[in-house]
Amino acid sequence: MKLRITRSAAIKFLKRSGIFLLSLFLLFFLLNLIFPLPDKIEYSTVITDNKGDIINAYLTRDQQWRMKTELNEISPLLRKTIIAKEDKYFYSHPGVNPLAVIRAFFKNIFRMKRTSGASTITMQVARALEPGRRTIWVKIREMFRAFQLEWKYSKKEILQMYLNLVPYGGNIEGVKAASLLYFNKNPDHLSLAEITALSIIPNRPSSLVIGKNNDLIVQERNRWLKKFAKDNVFSEKEIEDAINEPLTATRESVPHYIPHLAYKLKRERQNDIIKTNIDLNTQLKTEKLVEDYVRNLKLRNIKNAAVIIIDNHTRNIITYVGSSSFRDTTDAGQVNGANAVREPGSTLKPLLYALCFDEGLLTPKKVITDVPVNYEGYAPENYDQKFNGNVTIEFALEHSLNIPAVKGLKSLGIKRFIQKLTDCNFRQVQKDRNKLGLSLILGGCGATLEELTGLFSSFANNGIYISPSFTQDDSGGVSKNIVSPAAAYMVTDILSRVNRPDFPLNWQATEHMPKIAWKTGTSYGRRDAWSIGYNKNFTVGIWTGNFSGVGVADLSGANIATPLLFKIFNTIDYNSDKEWFSQPGDCDIRKVCSETGLLPSDHCSNLVTDYFIPLVSSNKVCNNWQEISVSADEKISFCNSCLPKTGYKKKWYKIIDPDMESWYRENKISYLSIPPHNPDCEKIFKGAAPLIISPVNGSEYLISKKNPEPLQLTCKTANDVSKVYWYIDNKFYKVSYAGEKLFFMPVEGPVKISCTDDKGRNRNITIYLRYVNL
Repeated sequence: MKLRITRSAAIKFLKRSGIFLLSLFLLFFLLNLIFPLPDKIEYSTVITDNKGDIINAYLTRDQQWRMKTELNEISPLLRKTIIAKEDKYFYSHPGVNPLAVIRAFFKNIFRMKRTSGASTITMQVARALEPGRRTIWVKIREMFRAFQLEWKYSKKEILQMYLNLVPYGGNIEGVKAASLLYFNKNPDHLSLAEITALSIIPNRPSSLVIGKNNDLIVQERNRWLKKFAKDNVFSEKEIEDAINEPLTATRESVPHYIPHLAYKLKRERQNDIIKTNIDLNTQLKTEKLVEDYVRNLKLRNIKNAAVIIIDNHTRNIITYVGSSSFRDTTDAGQVNGANAVREPGSTLKPLLYALCFDEGLLTPKKVITDVPVNYEGYAPENYDQKFNGNVTIEFALEHSLNIPAVKGLKSLGIKRFIQKLTDCNFRQVQKDRNKLGLSLILGGCGATLEELTGLFSSFANNGIYISPSFTQDDSGGVSKNIVSPAAAYMVTDILSRVNRPDFPLNWQATEHMPKIAWKTGTSYGRRDAWSIGYNKNFTVGIWTGNFSGVGVADLSGANIATPLLFKIFNTIDYNSDKEWFSQPGDCDIRKVCSETGLLPSDHCSNLVTDYFIPLVSSNKVCNNWQEISVSADEKISFCNSCLPKTGYKKKWYKIIDPDMESWYRENKISYLSIPPHNPDCEKIFKGAAPLIISPVNGSEYLISKKNPEPLQLTCKTANDVSKVYWYIDNKFYKVSYAGEKLFFMPVEGPVKISCTDDKGRNRNITIYLRYVNL
């Protein structure tokens, strides 16, 4: 009897089958919405060096070593071995293997106990994501989750999840954590024997412990290798080599290099794998140098140091040392000194002078006065509390003089300088930008070693700033032209000179002197000592001091930080003098007057060469000499209005600024001054009026009622002034010689003070007086 299937019956069967399958799909889709897949996996944060090797890692919140294995770390050998052992039909089934389920069901029924499992790799992933007791309902849930996994992920991704979640005993999960802790290598470097040994542990994690049950593990491993040979998974030669490979592995600890940077990046990045640019060899050498160096400094109560090294070709941070010893709890070794906000001392001066070069305000040989100044009550002093009179800009930078730097900042503008620092990612400066004043250039702000080292790397790259890269994922940001190549070269030329006062006194002549440009800095109270140097290849930043903020009399950038800078350069780039910076095209050389740094006039006899920026640097001609008509005995000078017909002669006099003339007088330095003007002349002259430096214009003074003290009257005048006349509230007070100090007792309230020189030039200021009970 033949069974005939009519066309209508076949169509009806297909329709019912289609409806059934559609219903199953809709049911799955609905359940997928109601019961979403719990596929959020927390991985251990892993830190790698520039070669991809793990150099630090952190436990998950559930205290597991669960390191993410990336797809490119799953080698063909690893994939082939795991699939052959765990699920040979992995690429064929939809998450559940029906034949395996049926086979396991009948075996378990007939033997009245669980003798065979049917879990695919996908189902094992589902079990790891949502653990539970092994019941029929849990198994059904695993199957549903397996379908969800296959719906959402590719086979490669599911295998990756399996290798990340499979348990290997204790608190180790995932093949990456196991290969690191047991074999000290990445998963893609495991051999067939090692992979097979690891693959059998998840089935018996308590009885098969690497380092404790190695002989038993080798027996089980070889049994599976022989099974692979029987199934022709691998060649006989591969199996033979794997069987003969010994197993000597034990559980090791996770490496904990670069602890400060690792912790910083873990907090900031929130990534499973953070790929740094650290060169581990250079890192370890530098750490050893820092630890040994600080060990000797502790005898002088200087207990810590931090170092950052930047590769100038890539802008990558290749070394990051946050303290002399992370494990030193007595001196706060866990504090990250490289990221701590400290006072930068004089380290910002190179940027200031470079900006002034670009604005045409200064050139290296330009002469500026290093004498006492007072800017509305702010009276800076030099490090040695001495003044040097006329100095060149290159001398001021070499000797790190404060007065010229403050004058330079005053000329450039505080806002412009702050904006440049902001462009270089100085976060604390950006935060405090409305509070900062002229003291900014002397260290009156906050900066980190990270920021300063990044800034100096721009001088090594033609003035172009790119944020240093901590990780391989950092884009580096947009290039910013902080200064011109010419300005960067001029600063580098000055900072690379060895004959300077901040050369370390304790650097032995027998030691190799690296060819570098460097700048030192010492903060107020000697709490921080800096030395930052660079050459074509590297920029190295050094900070030394105490994390407690305690100042030390011996602490200075020159004698404490710079020797360590030299040692590091000798270690990482010993032959640095073979290549150096070349003069850029936008930088030229010209002759200037040595007394002013300006283009020479006919009366300039001493000329020197100076760098300048064409079409930018000033073309002002030197005018520091003036021909004056004087009496025959040179005691009186004349102007054209009072010049007699006879009885006079002409003589050349050097024009001296009022502040320099005042400094000459105070230090009893002889100089040729212009004779007093003809007292019978009635002409009122134009030009610089007397500059009243005490009291300070606009200031409020508090005077004790019980013990009132007078206020001092002091002014600076031009070289041709002999006497000045003082007026208080428009009433004549006294006459004095230029530079002479007077005193007066003011009345309460606003007080107008006027000073007129013997040429009729006048200046007025107003101060405010208040008498208080002190």
